Formats: sequence, C-alpha cells, structure tokens
Amino acid sequence: MTAGSYIAGEWRTDAGEHLVVRNPADGSTVGEVAVGGATEAHAAADAAAGALRGWADVPARARSDVLVRVADLLEERAEPIGTLLARETGKRLPEGLAEIRLSAEFFRWFGHEIRQPTGELLAAEVPGRHQVTLTRPAGVAVCLTPWNFPVSIQARKLAAALGAGCTTVSRASEKAPLAVVELFRALADAGVPAGVANLVQGPAAELTDTLLAHPAVRVVSFTGSTRVGERIMAAAARRVVRPALELGGDAAFVVCADADLEKAVEGAMIAKFRNNGQSCIAANRFLVHRDVYQEFRDRLVAEVDAMTVGDPLADPTPDLGPLIDTDRVTSVQDLLAEASAAGARRLTREHPVPETGSFLAPSLWEDVPDHARLATTEVFGPAAALIPFETDDEAIDRANATEMGLAGYVYTRDAARAWRYVEELEVGILGCNNPVPPAVNAPLGGVKQSGLGREGGSRGLEEFQVVRYASWQLG
Repeated sequence: MTAGSYIAGEWRTDAGEHLVVRNPADGSTVGEVAVGGATEAHAAADAAAGALRGWADVPARARSDVLVRVADLLEERAEPIGTLLARETGKRLPEGLAEIRLSAEFFRWFGHEIRQPTGELLAAEVPGRHQVTLTRPAGVAVCLTPWNFPVSIQARKLAAALGAGCTTVSRASEKAPLAVVELFRALADAGVPAGVANLVQGPAAELTDTLLAHPAVRVVSFTGSTRVGERIMAAAARRVVRPALELGGDAAFVVCADADLEKAVEGAMIAKFRNNGQSCIAANRFLVHRDVYQEFRDRLVAEVDAMTVGDPLADPTPDLGPLIDTDRVTSVQDLLAEASAAGARRLTREHPVPETGSFLAPSLWEDVPDHARLATTEVFGPAAALIPFETDDEAIDRANATEMGLAGYVYTRDAARAWRYVEELEVGILGCNNPVPPAVNAPLGGVKQSGLGREGGSRGLEEFQVVRYASWQLG
C-alpha cells in the first residue's frame, strides 16, 4: 500500500521521499507513505482557504448529511481499516476495530449536533433595539494528531471542525499514517468537497510551522506531548491563532478503603493496559488506601501475572501487544531501571515476550521513591507504581503533586467521598468507578500543563466557532 497527501481533492503519491511503515510486532512492511514538506503544506492551506466560504455557507442540514454518511462508511469499513490500524500500531485487533467504530460515532454525533439551534436573542436594553448572537466557523483549522489513537483523535477533531463549517488541514503521525489515509478516503467517498478536508504527510515541525504561518489558518487543534504543545502554542501566538491543546497526562488511580476491590482491579487493568499502556489518560500510578493495599496489590499482581503478550492479530488475541517502536520500549525501560536503582521492587513476574518486535512485559512496582520518574512522569507503557496512603487528604495531595492534569480515577462506594474527589482533583477528566470515562458527547481535555480547550461534545464544537453579536435599531 502506497499512500500520500490529499490536497484539493487529489492524492499525491509522487513525492521524492517514501517512508516505510512497519508492523511493530514483527518489523514487516505494512505500507509506504509519500512525504512532502512546506510546499505541500502551503498548497493544502491554500486549498482549505479557497474552499472555506463555500463550505461555511452550506446549510447545517447538508453538512449533517455528509457527516452521517462518513459515519456509515466507517462502520461498513471497520474491519479492514481496524485491521490495518492494528498492523501499523500494534493495537490488539479488538481495540483497532473499536477505534474505527468510535470514530464513526464522532461523525454521527456531530452530524446530529450541528442541527441544534445556535445563537441567542438577548433581552432588549433600549426600546426598538434588537440584540442577537450567532455562531460562524472560525476559519481554516489545522488538526495535528499522534500515533496512539491516530484515527479516533483525528475523527474527533475533524467531525467538530467540519460540522462547524471550518475547512481543515490535517497531519497524521509518521508512525501511524495509513489508517488515517483510509479515514480521508471515507471523507471523499461521503461527499466532502475538494479542498474542504486536506491531509499532509511529512516532517512535523516543518509542516506545522508552515501551516501556522498561513494567513487563513485561525485554529490549531493538537494532541500530543506537553513539550511539543508548548512549541505549537508559541507559534500560534505569533498570529493569534486559537490553540486547542490536549497534552500529556499523569493520571492517579485512587483506591479508597471502601472500594469494591473486584471492580477496582478490573478497572485498573483497563485503565493501565488499554492500548498497551500507551494512552494519555492511562492510569500512571496507583494510590491505594493502606487498609486495602495488600489485598488490592495481590489481586492486581495476579491479574498482571496472568497476562499474555504477543502478536495483536493472533488468535486467541493476547492481552498485550507491542509498543509502537523500540524507542518507546527503551524509554520505559529507562524509567524502570532508574526506579530499581533507587530501591523500587518489582512485584510481577518476568513475562516471556517475542524475540522480534517492540514488546515489553507488563510490570508493577512498589517502594518507588517519590522522586523517581516512574512515580512522577507519564510512563506511556505497561508499567506502574503502587503507593499506599492513609487519608483522603494525602491521596488528593499526592494525586495533585504534578504539573499535569488530564485525567484521574477514584474507586469508592461513598458518594460524598467521590464528589470530594470530583471537586478537588486537579484534572479535566475523572472516572469514578469507571476506567473509560471519555464519551463522544462529553468534553475531553486537561488543566495545568495538560492543555487548553475541550474536544468532544458541544464544547468541542465551540473550539471551531466564533460568536458574532449584532445590535440594530428598528424604526
């Protein structure tokens, strides 16, 4: 499979350089992508600018119909696209299929949402004077997405932006570009006009700098690391481009003394190991009340020790596939080596892993020093520290002792205690007895250095809209 950029309704696969996309499970070639640079980025932004007025003036009902057709096509094509996604990212096949179906739901939900009433008729302040607000598309939107959920994150941005009436230029990660290409094929087949949705492939910094310097670009929506987000925010500030940033996480998973331990362990396995541990909202550290620490630890260790590791497309499906590449493996191994040297103790067994591919055995650790990176930074892999606590005050303080604030989790049977965590944990997303809190109709985003703005739900639509106010005198 050879893919490339999609600009002004045409596929460009004739670029001088081709990037080979490999399966992280065995190193085999999945496909190739033709990569471009500043020239392609500028052309894509020009195409989006040229198509903006026409798309913005399309009635909401007609835009809605297009988005719903995209949803239908993604559902029809979920199996081949999901399999491709699993091959290029190392996702377990059920997770690859689920991601494509979730992507369809974003288009379906926003397709219906944009048919809702917008604007306000304000109360009159002066006799004969009428005051109203209305929403309009913000302009050309740039959508920059990572490799861990390459299709669903792109879909969440595109469905909102296109629904709002914006035209778009997207960049997919070079580590997982192929399933995103299939998303754009679905957009084209559903009737999205040429120039309205564009895709560029190539070096992140070069493409991003070119796009943010283009005079028609008014919004940049980025998901990725805080370090890169800071750079994008600085570049956006030079032209006062609106940034919507979903950045790194450091989620604490709090298990209170009154928690249902069976459900807490079940939730911990999902929150930690979903997508092979490579999720911005993954449980990063487990804070467990000392009264239930030993029982929770023993149950969780048993579950992790029973995990299987292997080819994510195998039958039966293993519990854990490979990480995206060997660099990610090395990064996690460095965190674990540092923690071990500082006195941390591994609780779980040494799982056998395939000799080829970028696999890493899952592991849990205790006696991790507070200063160790395993307890203070985003792991982004199948490893975590277990830390006991005595009181809710201590758990909240420990959970908040980070510059990150994307997600958090709390397990308790006490509604009042749960609500205290909702109010006091400094995060944008909180799962109460729920390991997968995101939903298509809910806002997703962080606080502190985990980002600005929200994606999903009606607030996600607002990121791509501007509010206009009109006041006129009658008579």
